[in-house]
Amino acid sequence: MTRAPSTPPVIVSGLLGGSPQPVLRTAGDLLLRPWKEPDAPTFFSAYQDGEIRRWHTRRPAGELEVREWFEAYHEDWSRERGGHWAITRNGAEVLGRIALRGLDFNDGTAEVAYWVLPSARGAGVASDALSALTVWALREIGIHRLELDHSTRNLASCKVAANSGYRLEGTKRSAAVHDDGRHDMHLHARIRCADDPPGSLGSF
Repeated sequence: MTRAPSTPPVIVSGLLGGSPQPVLRTAGDLLLRPWKEPDAPTFFSAYQDGEIRRWHTRRPAGELEVREWFEAYHEDWSRERGGHWAITRNGAEVLGRIALRGLDFNDGTAEVAYWVLPSARGAGVASDALSALTVWALREIGIHRLELDHSTRNLASCKVAANSGYRLEGTKRSAAVHDDGRHDMHLHARIRCADDPPGSLGSF
């Protein structure tokens, strides 16, 4: 049985699902856009990379499954469960993935996740994409708290989180299973400041 909370929701239902998923521009002049069917080969090939496989245990078995994932991504948006973007150069060349997951409108919370293709690493792509998505989520949508977690062994992801203003809050011991066993996970978070109300910056 579900029970309505005694407090009003932080975010009003219909704010996301009633509008098309936006295209977001980063400070580094990249574009975050919804996934398209022609992206399937690139998306699938990303999961053949050793580093992406090391940190992501849920992987598509082929391009057909990738297209099913894309359909689920679009449904997530319409049902206001999350958003999934391709990180691109000029909207064409795919450089990586970034997602907003586990939306909770009552508490105003969500999680972020990302990966970047080998050819785009070391150029600030993940940090630029995470910063752009964070500004949009906190200041445009009005999400109060964004969380990000990663294996304590994933030093690159920890650097991206720190560069994007996600404060390290602690370690979740033995919290996730990877191919080589259980990993401790770092928990990072960003919180919307009281002086940054929704819509204060316009479109980022």
